Amino acid sequence: MAEAYLGCEVDKAVITVPAYFTDSQRQATRTAGVVAGFQVLRVTNEPTAAALAYSIDKKLKGKKILVYDLGGGTFDVSILIIKDGPVYEVKATAGNTRLGGEDFDNRLVAYFSEDFRKRFNIDITKNPKSLRRLKTAAERVKRFLTSATEATVQVESLYDDIDYVGKISRTVFEELCSDLFYDTLKLIEQALADARLKKNDINRVILVGGSTRIPKIQEILHEYFEGRVSACLNPDEAVAHGAAIQAAILSGEHDVNIRDLHLVDVVPLSLGVETVRGVMYKVIERNTSIPCRRTKDLTTLDDYQNSMTIEVFEGERTLTKDNSLLGVFDLHGIPPAPRGVAKVDVTFDIDANGILSVTARDRSTGNCKSITIKNENRVSQLQIGKMIADAETYREEDRENQRRLECRNQLETYIYDVKNRAENSHELGEEERMQIKKECESPVEWLDDNGDCLREEFERKMTELMRQWSVIMQKLCGGSLRHIAKRQRSESYQVPEENEFAIEDILE
Repeated sequence: MAEAYLGCEVDKAVITVPAYFTDSQRQATRTAGVVAGFQVLRVTNEPTAAALAYSIDKKLKGKKILVYDLGGGTFDVSILIIKDGPVYEVKATAGNTRLGGEDFDNRLVAYFSEDFRKRFNIDITKNPKSLRRLKTAAERVKRFLTSATEATVQVESLYDDIDYVGKISRTVFEELCSDLFYDTLKLIEQALADARLKKNDINRVILVGGSTRIPKIQEILHEYFEGRVSACLNPDEAVAHGAAIQAAILSGEHDVNIRDLHLVDVVPLSLGVETVRGVMYKVIERNTSIPCRRTKDLTTLDDYQNSMTIEVFEGERTLTKDNSLLGVFDLHGIPPAPRGVAKVDVTFDIDANGILSVTARDRSTGNCKSITIKNENRVSQLQIGKMIADAETYREEDRENQRRLECRNQLETYIYDVKNRAENSHELGEEERMQIKKECESPVEWLDDNGDCLREEFERKMTELMRQWSVIMQKLCGGSLRHIAKRQRSESYQVPEENEFAIEDILE
C-alpha cells in the first residue's frame, strides 16, 4: 500500500512499540522487521510518536503533554516536555498491560451471560463456543455505545438453538466498567509523581487508541484536567502519523517543520547489578532518558579475590530475587588484594532503540568484559506492570529489608577493617595482632549463624564491637576513628540517618 501511494520501493522502516516494551520485545520487533526485508531505522515508543504527530505544526515550546493511550489490551500514559530544538523529552511513563478494551468486552459478556441465565436458567459460562460468540457481539455493542445511548445484542442459537436478544444502555455499560475507567487515573497520578509534576502543569492531553472513543473516558479526563483534552487526532492513526514524521527526520527530510526535531525516550524499568547479600544496586533508574550511559563502581567482597561475577537485573524491588535476571558474565584477572581494595567500573549503555549493553572494567589493569543483553531472559510486557505494582505493594517491607542488610554489611565491613588494620599495623606487637585476629573470629561466626536476624540485632552487635575495640582502634587510627566509622557507612551502602550509630557516645 505504501509503495503504491509513493510510487517507489519501500525498504526502510520506523517501527513503533508500546512504551512498556522490554529490550527483548524491542529486539524481537526489530528482527521481525529485518526478516520482512526492511532496514529498521528506529524503534520508537508509541506515545512519543503520537505526541510528535499532535504538535508537529504547533508552537508548543516549553509545553508539557500527556499522552493517554488506551487500546484493546493495554494502557500507557506518558508525559513529555517539548524543549528548544524542538526536543521531545519523555519525563515519565506508566501503564497497565492488563487493562484495555478487551476488559470492557469481558464485563459486557458477564452482564449478558447473567441475563441469559436469569431468563433461561442456563449457565453458558462453561461453554467456550457460546462465550466466544457472545464476546464478538459484545464488542460490537461497545463500539455502538460510543455514539448511541442504547444498544441491542442479537446472537442466533447462542446455546442449544436458543436465540438471545438483550439490551443495554450506555449508563449501565459505564457503571459496569466504572472501576476500570477510574483505574487509569491512578496511573496518570503515578506518572505525574514520577515526573514531579501536578495535573495543572499539563498543558494538553492527547488521546490515543480506539478505547478513548468511549464517552465516559473522555468525560473523566475532561473533568480531571479541566478541559485540556485534545481530540483533534484520529486515535487509530496518531501513532502511524508520528512514525512517518520520525522516518522523514531520519531520512534527512529538510522540511522546515521537522528538520530540527529530536526525540528522547525513557527506560521502563530500573536496571542494576546484584551486590552483597542479594541487594539490587540500581545503575539506571526507571524513567531515565535514553540513549544514556551510567557507570557505577563495585569492589571485591573477599580477600585476594581475582575474579568477579556480574549479574544484571531488571526491576523495582530491593532484592534481586524479586527482580528479573537479564544476564551474567565474569571478569577475570583482578589483582589479588584485601577485600574492598580492588575497584571495578560497571557501565550500562542503552542506545536510541533501548538496547542494553553492560561492560565491567578493572581500574588497575584496564581489563574489561562486556555483554549485550539478549532476548531470552527479559521480562514480558505483561510482567512490567506487575513488577512496578509489586514494588509499590512491598515498598515498606523492601525498605526494612534493605536497612537490615545495610546494617549487616556495615557490621561485616567493620569487622574485616579492624582485622586488616591490626594485621598491617606497626603500632601493635605480635601478641596484640594475634589477639585481635582471634577476637574477630567470633563475630564472623556470629554473622554466619545469624545472617537472617533483625536489624536491631546487627545494630546492637555493632555497638558492642565498637565499644570492645574502641581503645585498640584509637591506638591504630589515632584521632581518626570518627572518620573510619563514617567511611564504613559510605563504603557499605548509603545507610539512612536513623541507622547511623552514635560514634561520639561510644568514644566518650
